[in-house]
Amino acid sequence: MKWMGKVTGGLLGALAMGPIGAALGVLLGHQFDEDSAAAPGALPEEDLRAISERFFRATFHVMGYLAKADGRVSEPEIAAARAVMAELRLDAEQTRQAIACFTAGKQPGFDLAGELSALAHACRGRADLVRVFLEIQVRAALAGNNLEGAVRPMMQRVASALGISAFEFAHVEAVLRIQRGAFRPAGAAGQPAAGAREASLAQAYSVLETTPAASDEDVAKAYRRQLSRHHPDKLKANGLPDSMVEHAKQRTQQIIEAWEVIRAQRGLR
Repeated sequence: MKWMGKVTGGLLGALAMGPIGAALGVLLGHQFDEDSAAAPGALPEEDLRAISERFFRATFHVMGYLAKADGRVSEPEIAAARAVMAELRLDAEQTRQAIACFTAGKQPGFDLAGELSALAHACRGRADLVRVFLEIQVRAALAGNNLEGAVRPMMQRVASALGISAFEFAHVEAVLRIQRGAFRPAGAAGQPAAGAREASLAQAYSVLETTPAASDEDVAKAYRRQLSRHHPDKLKANGLPDSMVEHAKQRTQQIIEAWEVIRAQRGLR
C-alpha cells in the first residue's frame, strides 16, 4: 500500500512546523510513495534482511577498526562508540552484538578492505545507504577524538572505498559538526544577536547543500532533496537496519530545522 511515506512525512513535518509542516511532509511523503512503487529492482525481504545484517556488522566492525587507528583505543573512543549505540536505541541483544563487532574490528588481523568491499557490493546502487554508513562513522570519530591524527586519513580511505568523494566527505563532516553544536539562537554563546543569526543561517545553508545566492525555488528543491535522501522509510526500503533508523530521524530533524531558519529569513510561506 502506498501510504507509509505520507504518514511519516506528515508526522515529522507536524512535529517541526505544525500544520504547514504536516502538509509539506505529506506532499514529500506522497512523492516518496510514488517513487518507491515505481522503483525498479525492488529486493525481496530476504535480500533486504541480508543487506541490513551486513550493514549492522560493518558499522561496528569499522568503528572498532577506526578507534584502533592510532594503535590504541582510548576511553573517549570507547565512550563514543557506546554513545552511538545508546543514541541508536539498540536493545540489549543488539548492543551485545555491536560490542562483539567493535571488538573484532580492533583486532590486528581485521580485513578492512574486505569488509568495505562486501558492504559496497551489498549496497550497490544505494548511495544514500552508503552515506548513512559514513555519517555514523564520522559521528563516532568526532566524539572519540575529533577526527584527529591517524583517524582522519583512515576515514578518508573508508569513504573512498565506498565511492564517496572527498568533497562529500568534507560536507558530511561539516554537517555533523553543526549537528553536535545544534543551531544556536540569536545572542547565544556570548555572540551579538546579528552574528549568531548569520552563523545559524550559514549552517542552515550548509545542511541543505545550497547557498544564499540560490533562488527560493532552488533552496526549496535542495530542502526536498535532502529530506528525501534521509527519509527513514526510503532508507529502510533499501536495507537500513531498524536499529539505525534513529540516526535517519535525527538527520531529518536537522534538515527541517535548517529549512525553518532559511524560510524565516527569506519570508517564505
